[in-house]
Amino acid sequence: EVQVVESGGGLVQAGGSLRLSCSASGFRFDDYAIGWFRQAPGKEREDVSCIGSSDDKSYYADYYADSVKGRFTISIDNAKNMVHLQMNNLNAEDTATYYCAAGRPDARSSVCWLADYRSWGQGTQVTVSS
Repeated sequence: EVQVVESGGGLVQAGGSLRLSCSASGFRFDDYAIGWFRQAPGKEREDVSCIGSSDDKSYYADYYADSVKGRFTISIDNAKNMVHLQMNNLNAEDTATYYCAAGRPDARSSVCWLADYRSWGQGTQVTVSS
C-alpha cells in the first residue's frame, strides 16, 4: 500500500525557516513522483513543489510554484525513503496546511499536476506570524 506521512510543521516568524519531511512506504521513488501541496483556509489546494518521473519515465523533473521559487527546495533521501521540503524566508502567505502526496504524473502533464496524485498524507500545519 502506498503511504506518505508528513512531519515538521509548526509556528515560525516571518523570515524564518522550516523543513517539512515526508516519509514514504509501499513504493519505490523510481516509480512515483512526490509532491508538496498546500491549502490555506478558504482557498483551493495548490501545488508547491514536486519531483519525480512521469508514469512512462519519459521525463524526470522538479517543479516549484512561482510563489516559492528561490525560497523552497525539494530533495529526496533515497536511503531513508524520505522527501524533504526546505522552506526559507517564509512569509504570512505561506501559512497553510501542507500535504505530501505520491502520484504517477501523466507524460502529457506537468510533474506537479494535482489530479495525478492519488495517495495523500494527513497534512501538517505551517503558520507564519508577521
